[in-house]
Amino acid sequence: MAAPDPARIAPLDAEAAAKAAFASVEGKPFPGDIFTAPQLRWAVVGCGVIANQMAESLALAGRSLAGVQNRTRAKADSFAAAHGVARVYDTFEELCADPDVDAVYVTTPHNTHIDYLRGALAAGKHVLCEKSITLNSAELDEARALADANGAVLMDATTILHMPLYRELLARASSGEFGRMNLAQVSFGSFKPYDPKTRFYNRALAGGAMLDIGVYALSIMRLFMESAPTEVVSLGNTCETGVDVAGGLVCRNAEGQLGVISLTIHSKQPKRAVISFDECYIEVDQYPRADRATIVWTADGHREEVCCGTEAYALCYEMADLERAVAGDAHAASLIGYAADVMRVMTDARAAWGVVYPEEER
Repeated sequence: MAAPDPARIAPLDAEAAAKAAFASVEGKPFPGDIFTAPQLRWAVVGCGVIANQMAESLALAGRSLAGVQNRTRAKADSFAAAHGVARVYDTFEELCADPDVDAVYVTTPHNTHIDYLRGALAAGKHVLCEKSITLNSAELDEARALADANGAVLMDATTILHMPLYRELLARASSGEFGRMNLAQVSFGSFKPYDPKTRFYNRALAGGAMLDIGVYALSIMRLFMESAPTEVVSLGNTCETGVDVAGGLVCRNAEGQLGVISLTIHSKQPKRAVISFDECYIEVDQYPRADRATIVWTADGHREEVCCGTEAYALCYEMADLERAVAGDAHAASLIGYAADVMRVMTDARAAWGVVYPEEER
């Protein structure tokens, strides 16, 4: 048997995929059309994998974070040294009080997000928050109200909301070129070995498939729907820790558009989305940070390849959208509405499955 082509081997996990993406743009000039709004001064909370990826992404643009705060000071010091971060804060309160910080990027475990959102937004800081932006709709409603009351912008960092590919496809869909959108079929499966102590299976860390990967699947579905789902039928399987490990959802909105979602964190399945319209269907593989898609046209079956954006700059697109929203860009400011629609579906589905986190029992 011939050895597999390395170019056709999918990365084993998201971290490996990000490393491959960064390698693909090494030595290339950074695009001049990503950061178009006035630059903000950013601090990051948390020093995990995604925070390091953001710092590496910004380095590609010749930018760096202004500050970092982490529960463990030594880890924050190490992060600052590795990425040229100017200031390390002992406490989150110190960060929020710094007038030289305009925006905060929250990368901590998602069951802690609401606490950081409360502090940063009350201080008038703009916030880009990693997925899942909150545990539930009540928390997100509270955070949005705080942002409005304090003149701050709150943005969900789910990559799908920010990739240029989807903006391009949605513009074409909105023009009527594709006809009516009828059905979205979206799958996402990861294999996470069962360990009740890890964040994937630990109820105390708000584990489970829905908040970890369901947010991606539901986000791409919602983007292509004309309005939010009004009906959801779902089934979820839980494990002994009480979190969801697999789920299936069928969603329908007032226009009769359907979304069919399958999720699992204990089996590999393709990260694949198929969006069906009257005139064509769109295939997107590895859709969370996709920069290419295929349109298959109904009339004659011909395939059109669409390339837009670059996977390696996924986190830069997030930050750039927040800066645009602060500068008054209406599209960027509207993205939190999609996040709220997705959060409502996730909250209701978890309630139907009996998946409740400790913070929700208080």
